[in-house]
Order: sequence, then structure tokens, then C-alpha cells
Amino acid sequence: MNHFWQGTWVGDAEAGRLLGTLEDTTRRVLAAPRLNPLTVLAAGERLREALAKPDAPLRTRLTELLRADGVAAGEIDHAFGSLLTVFDRAELERKLTRELGGIDPARLSRVDFRETVFEAWVPVGLLAHVTAGNAPVVGVLSAVEGLLSGNLNVIKTSGDSAFTAEVLAALAGQDPTGAIAERLIVLRYPSSRQDWLERMCAPADAVAAWGGEEALAGIARVVRPGTRLIDWGPKLSFAYLTAACWSDPATLRGVAADVCRLDQQACSSPQVVYLDTDDEGELFAFADRFSAVLNDVVRSGEPGEPGDAEWAEITNTTLVAELEQHLGLTRVVAAGDGAWRVIADTRPALRASPLYRTVWVKPLPRTELAGVLRPMRRYLQTVGLGASRQDTAELARTLVGLGAARITGPGAMLSGYAGEPHDGVYALQRYSRRVDVQLDERFRTDAALDDLIAAGQLPAPDVAVTPKSDFGTLPASDRAEVFFLSGGSSGAPKLSAFSWADYDEHMRFGAESLLATGLDPRTDRVMNLFFGGHMYGSYTSFFSALERLGAVQFPMGGDWGRFTAIAQSIVDNQVNTVMSVPSFIVRLFTEGGDILRRYRGVRKVFYAGEHFAEGQVRWLREEFGVELVRSAAYGGVDAGPMGYQCPDSPARVHHLFTGLHTLEILDAADQPVAAGETGRLVFTAHTRRGQRLDRYEVGDLGRWVAEPCPCGRRTPRFELFGRVGDVFRVPSQTLNYRRFVTLIEDAFGYTGALQLVLHGDTLTVRVEPGADPAAVRTALLDGYPGLSDVVTTSRMLDLEVVALPIGDFTRTATSGKLVSVVDRRVEA
Repeated sequence: MNHFWQGTWVGDAEAGRLLGTLEDTTRRVLAAPRLNPLTVLAAGERLREALAKPDAPLRTRLTELLRADGVAAGEIDHAFGSLLTVFDRAELERKLTRELGGIDPARLSRVDFRETVFEAWVPVGLLAHVTAGNAPVVGVLSAVEGLLSGNLNVIKTSGDSAFTAEVLAALAGQDPTGAIAERLIVLRYPSSRQDWLERMCAPADAVAAWGGEEALAGIARVVRPGTRLIDWGPKLSFAYLTAACWSDPATLRGVAADVCRLDQQACSSPQVVYLDTDDEGELFAFADRFSAVLNDVVRSGEPGEPGDAEWAEITNTTLVAELEQHLGLTRVVAAGDGAWRVIADTRPALRASPLYRTVWVKPLPRTELAGVLRPMRRYLQTVGLGASRQDTAELARTLVGLGAARITGPGAMLSGYAGEPHDGVYALQRYSRRVDVQLDERFRTDAALDDLIAAGQLPAPDVAVTPKSDFGTLPASDRAEVFFLSGGSSGAPKLSAFSWADYDEHMRFGAESLLATGLDPRTDRVMNLFFGGHMYGSYTSFFSALERLGAVQFPMGGDWGRFTAIAQSIVDNQVNTVMSVPSFIVRLFTEGGDILRRYRGVRKVFYAGEHFAEGQVRWLREEFGVELVRSAAYGGVDAGPMGYQCPDSPARVHHLFTGLHTLEILDAADQPVAAGETGRLVFTAHTRRGQRLDRYEVGDLGRWVAEPCPCGRRTPRFELFGRVGDVFRVPSQTLNYRRFVTLIEDAFGYTGALQLVLHGDTLTVRVEPGADPAAVRTALLDGYPGLSDVVTTSRMLDLEVVALPIGDFTRTATSGKLVSVVDRRVEA
């Protein structure tokens, strides 16, 4: 079974038959739900873990395949090092972000929140890869790039090697959804099977090809008109040294290391060393100096052995150069055992080396760079530049202008960095198409069209649930760069770690939440009254979300002692939208009531962090003319944004941010709750880089909402039922803070704050002045049977109701949010 076809190993006859169905297969795959890059990242991460173990069965099997192909031990180690880089999640995330602008570039989302224009990078379709036989990892890398860009990939490898097919089959095996396997076809056949090459390339929308000029010309002949030919053809690289560096030992050793690494078989290996001179004496003197350094570097490594064809080319090139020594044109310095050769040539023309540590040394004054290099522009790749600081800047600009794609220092020509362009282009962009969809006002609150299409979640990992109490034990990763403290409403504040990429991604979703919930960045003037400082994140987060929206923002910040001044500033600046925690907003409209009643210009209120009581919402609408009161986002400092409301969402119902999280709602045994039942919300963050959150219990209760949302979005919906701490145990009964709030609201139309304090055998209900404590106590006992049972029947709990100024209520130290249930029984 030589071929891997969409998850199944098949023989030649079956592969030949299936090639005839390639167009039908392409139509079926492209019509199916798109491949989320996060699926590829997760599978690659798991495969990398297996490949990192030298004694792992997979690595052992792959090593034997490379040995059977005649790959040297050093090159095998390099191949596995390259594979570990290919599947490194951090590297792939940076690659996606740098080349295509985000972690999920195929998502049809807004580029400007003030316009109903949606853009995305989408796959070209069927992407054929014709790989080179001498670079085993190239086919794997190209296929992974094809998967990240969402294509159906058909890969031709050498008929002799099963390495690429085995690696990609292992990658597909790490994906429980089967989506990766569906987009992978690996065919092993020699280039002499022209009929297979034609059948493979005929239906392709793009063909990525490696090889020499003749091989690429042959591929071009079988590609149909209009197909994108992605030419990864032969390239030439060279070192360029000025007088400031050509005698420097470290520079010479760096160039020699570049020559020896991979025996010059990489496109970025130097085949020529140019000197910034026209002095033949300097040229020949340098050849002697460099030969000594090259000899030392070669002897310290494990040089590869050329084959017969390679030896023939080396011998021919060296022999011609030795003959030309009699004309004064060249000088050949070579190792007695044939391990290396330095050929000094007084003619500056760029020419290829026969490789295997054979390097030309040529003169090329900087004044003649354009004349020599410009004709070779399409072949130029890397320049290892050794020069002074000033010359480096000037020469780098000149060399890239003449066609060089990369400039490095000597010794770094074969190195790279995450997201680096290849041959002057981004591979993922060549494997994708940029599309746009221009729509009308019906889509004013939609940030991404995908939310109207699909509802699926990525699978949760197979690990134990992490309770909220253990959040402090979750280590920050080495990618953590920005830190916030949780508000401490359910315990002591804890440090939450993010990378800047996490923060940027979360703020993008925060902006999407505000748009969905009704904020219009074209017209709204927003005052940000959340709290900041002391590493608390709400003010900063909403500042950043509004920035991404491009909305007009007045970043005032919450200040409990300046309500009148804030109210006046709202009027002075014609603010029509305010955002903060509900308790602060109610206090603002109470203390600054006269000013805001006269103004009646605040039309929208967005809140987070607390529940907004229905009575308080009615009060804002009736007294102040507020038209919209809605959750700005459902989120937390530990897990980031988790859900958003839409215009059709009831007060506690949110849509899930499936691009960020998978949500499970679990019972006490960590099993999914039955339909309609309430359970603990457990989130897995798919892209959290600063701190891993796998199956993390955020401390909230909720249930799934199965009914389709009238807004048309198909993302899963859930309804919040308060904090886990809002449900508390007293002797013989379990009580819920939300029942207390609802009973008092319904009985009296109460719109103030409510707080429960447990101390010893006493439950104290705190209300604001204006409520009758005796009447409140009677209403609670009459309307809450469980409470009445433990207070009046068994008399195991004392109930008292006290009226206190709002300033005497217990709040969190960092955010100022009201603590719903203050449990002092442990203290007692």
C-alpha cells in the first residue's frame, strides 16, 4: 500500500482509479464545512510531542525510512529538528498571524467595524504539491501550509520514499474530527509516470512545485490555463564581505559554517563568496585564509559523501579551474582527501557551485553590483553580508533592490525565524485567495458571517476539570507578557497571564461583542466607566475593544466619589452611551440624577461583572430615557471573553465565542448535564498562549439554550444562573442568592443593591434605605419555602434584614464590584 488517500492506505491500482475521481472529490470537500486552523494546530502539537521522543515508535519508524533512502545520520537529525519546528504550535500561530493576519484567517469578518464589508483568506481549492526527492521535510511543510490555508492537498513524492506519506498520515491520526485526513492525498510515484502527473495536476486550482528549470518546465506543460503555478524553483545564495570583515576570524568561520551545513544543498547555502574589491591579490590572499578556516570547520563536523554524479560534476569543475590557473584567471585550493574545495576566480559572474563544500571566491566591487546581479535577479535568494554597521545598512538596501530576498550575517544564512517569507513571498498567501463580501444594514451588528452558518465547537481535551479554586496553580507559560489580577469577587485575587497576542485576540472578540449587542461605532459616543489600576483589567480591556471598533470614547474610568462630575461630563460631551458595572451605573444615575434627567441623552447602557436587576432596568428607562440596557460581554479576567449578547438575547442568555472557547456544562460528577438542566460552566481556551486553560471551571452556573436564536446566529447559546458561590448551604437547605433578588424585586419593585451576609447561625440581608426591613423579611419567608423551613420551622438559622447606605456594602478591593454572598462563617 504505497499511497495515502483521505485517511486510507491504498495500492497502485486503487490510487489510479481514485485519480479519476479527483475533481468530484474536490467539489465534495470544498462544499463541506471549512477546516479550522485550530484543528491543524492541535493535531500538530500532539504529533510534535510524539516526534520529540527519540525512542518513540513513530520516530523510530521514520528514521528507518530515511536510512533506507540513503539519508546521512546528520541529515536525519536535521530532518527531525525541522519537523519539530514545522509542528511547533507557537511557530504555526506566528506564521498564520504574520502571513494571513490572524489565527483564523478564513473567517469572514469585518476589517472595519464601521462598514458592513467582510473579508477573508479562503483556500485556492485543490492544491497540488510536486515535491523534490532530496528534501524529505519540504513535502510535509508544504502540506501543513496547505492545510492551514484550508485546501484539499494532493502531494506527489518520490516513488522511493514513504517518509512524507507516513508523517502526514500520523498528523491525520491526531485529529479526531477526520477533517485533516479528508484534505490529504499523498501519492508516491516517480516523475517518469507522466500520466499520473497530468491526472493529478489537471483538476488543480494551484500547483506548488520544486525542482530545477527542466523539472519546472515539465510541470508547467501539464498545468491547465488559469491554474496558479507556485514556483519554488532553484535559487542562488552568496556571501558578500567588505574590507572591514574579510580578515575577521569570526566572519570567516561563520561563512565556512554556512558552506558546511547541509553540504550546500539548501537554497540559502552560499555557493559564492564575493569580496568588495577588484584587487586580484586580495582575492587570492583571501582564498588562502578562508581555506584554512574551511578545513577546520569541515574536520569538526560530519561531511556528507557525494554520489557518483555529484563527484563527476565536482571533478569537472575543479579540472577546468585548474587549467585556467595557467591563464591567471583562477586559483584552486583543495583538501588532499577531497573534503572541500575553494576556487578563486577573477571573473565576477555569479555561477552555481557543484556543492559538497565547493565554494567560489570572486571579486565584486559595490560599484558593479547592479551590472552583475541584476541579470540573475530571479535566482537570487540569501546574502550573508559581512560589513561595518554603516555599510551593512547601505548594502542591504542595494542588494534587496537588485533581487535578493534575504539578508543575514555570516553564519546565519541557513537560519530563519517564525513567519519568515520564503523566496520573497508568504507561502500561505500564495496558497490562498483574498475575498470580500459587501452587504447592507441588515448586517450592521454582525461581526462575522460565519456565526450565521455554523454552530460547531472544537472537541474538549481529554483531561481532568480544573476547579476555579485551583486557578492559582496553573503556571504561566514562557510566552506570558501581560498580567491582570482577577477581581476577587469569589475569593482572593489571582494573577492571570496573557501573551500580547492573546490580549489582541481577546480585544478583537470584545469589539465583536459590543457590536453584536448594539453599540454603533459610527454614531455612538461612549464613556468608559469601568475600573482600572492595580492590574485590574476591565477598564483597559474595554478601552482596547472600543479602540478596535473605532468608536468615539471618553475614557473617564470609574470613581466612586465623583458622580456629579461624571454626570456633568456626560452632558458636556454629548455622551449617549455609558458602560460600567451595574452597581456603579445605578449609583451614578442616583447621585447625578437631576443632571441626567434633564439631559435624557443617555440612550445605551452596557454592563459587565454583575447582574442588572429588571427593576433597575425599568427605572433607567422610565426615569432617564435609556433605550438599551445590555451585557457588554460575558467574560472574566481568568478566561477572557466567553460570550456575547445579540439584540434578541434575554438578560442572562449569551452566544458562545466558539473561535476562542469550547464550553461544557457539567454536573457534580463532571458529566454533561441533561438537556435544560443547570450545571457548572467549564471552558477550554483554544488559543491561550500566556496560560493554558483546558477544561477550566469559571465558577458560574448555567444551562444550554436549545432553541434557535431569532437573530439567525447558529453559535451555541447558554443562560447564566449566577455564580457557584451564589448557591450556598445552610443547615438542611441549599439557598440561591438569585431567589432573594427576584422575590424582593417582584414584591416591592425594589431596584437597589442586595447583599447576603452569613455569620455563624445568622443570615443578614442588606438592602438600601427606602426598603422596609420588616416587610422584606416577611416577603422572603412567605415566598421562599426553603428559607422559611430553616428559619421558622427548624429554627436553625436566624434571618435579619438591615437597611444600610450603599457605601457600607462589601465590595471587591480591585474592581469595586458588589459581592453577592459574603460568607464569614469560616472567619467565625
